[in-house]
Amino acid sequence: MKRKQILAFAACCLAAGASGQTLAQAKQWFESGNFAAAKPVFQKLVRQAPANASYNFWYGACCYETGEPATALPYLEKAAQRQVINAYLYLGKLYYSQYRFDEAVENLEEHLSWLQKKKRDTAAAEEELNRCRRAARMIKGTEKIAVIDSFVVDKQKLIDTYRLSKEAGKIAPSDDGSGSSFTNEMGDKKFSTVRTGDGRTVLVSQIKLINRWSDPEPIASLNETADNLTHPFMDSDGITLYFASDSDEGLGGYDLFVTRYDTDDNTYLRPDNLGMPFNSPANDYLFAIDDFNNLGWFASDRYQPEGKVCVYVFAPNESKVTYDYEMTDPDVMSQVASLRAIRSTWSNPDKVRIAKQQLAQVLYSTDEQQAKADFHFVINDRSVYTQQADFRSKEAGDLFRQLRQQQHDLATLEEQLAQLRSQYASSDPNAKARLAGGILDQEKRVLQLRHEVEALTLQIRNKENETIR
Repeated sequence: MKRKQILAFAACCLAAGASGQTLAQAKQWFESGNFAAAKPVFQKLVRQAPANASYNFWYGACCYETGEPATALPYLEKAAQRQVINAYLYLGKLYYSQYRFDEAVENLEEHLSWLQKKKRDTAAAEEELNRCRRAARMIKGTEKIAVIDSFVVDKQKLIDTYRLSKEAGKIAPSDDGSGSSFTNEMGDKKFSTVRTGDGRTVLVSQIKLINRWSDPEPIASLNETADNLTHPFMDSDGITLYFASDSDEGLGGYDLFVTRYDTDDNTYLRPDNLGMPFNSPANDYLFAIDDFNNLGWFASDRYQPEGKVCVYVFAPNESKVTYDYEMTDPDVMSQVASLRAIRSTWSNPDKVRIAKQQLAQVLYSTDEQQAKADFHFVINDRSVYTQQADFRSKEAGDLFRQLRQQQHDLATLEEQLAQLRSQYASSDPNAKARLAGGILDQEKRVLQLRHEVEALTLQIRNKENETIR
């Protein structure tokens, strides 16, 4: 009997020694960032001792680091309940990736509090907390857009995926391969990404001389605001510039920003973050607006494997409209802000339908068809009319003639408004005061006529579709 007890005791000692050695090795792997190797060891240990707070933390952290956030969540939550300091940090990061920003802030504040109590370095934690607070504010201003389609492509083929009208300008790879360049419709102004000697990327501008481009001129007023600016795009108004940057004012990776040219100072104003859903904790870049086709484009590597990127196409708003954060279900808010499911953004069926038809025309009509066309008018997903004789409904055809006149009137009003704004920008204070009333009146007329054009367009489609069914 004694001999059996001695053998059993020896076996227990050996098992304990082996377990201790395995735990030490797993901790070493964890500290060196080899989470995949450490994970099965901690998984075994947490099964043996489910209440052990440290085992729960290590296993949960390994799951998070190896791309299993859903598996990680209950283990990290249990570890945080037992006040494992770094569990709060990991929970904050996990909630952040799930767009649960308020909960992320709470956990990071707790993490920071413990670091302060123990007199440890708080710089990294404060930076993470500021990012979460920024996201918590940003989600409350999520823009209400209709994302009508998305295309996952190889990152090298990104620029080829954008199908912009010639009126929107041209996007091309930058000369040094560091990003992209943009040339306006007139072909007389160019913005490019350029890599500097220290490895940063900056934006430069050029103007077309008689037979060549001017030397690249760094846009100092922008390059001084952040590092690594890239993928410029100038709106058709010639004032609004979009670009991407990994600025500290972002959500993580590259974010999309917008700025406007100040004609008084010949500089660009301080950039604004475009916010959600355009930006995410991943890399977001190459934002473009095609006013001629009424479509917007941007790229993101959110939810994508290495080497892939998703191009989102959306219907732009005339002016920014945001969700009512307080009245929107949190799950819906998360979906529309993160674009986890683009159908969640389809709150306006007519807008989605028209934009999808416009995108189909852009993607599938040939250059030859476009060259022969008098116009392009989308009737439905299968029909795009290019001549007056295409209409089968006399009423729809007559309304379309009215529409073309309205569109001409609208173009004239918009051109007049642009001239007034340009005159206003270069005037002295007294002249600006005199012009302000006229500009406001013109803006109201333009907005009213835009609504009339949209309503008449829908009426024509409905009348024609009733005839051809």
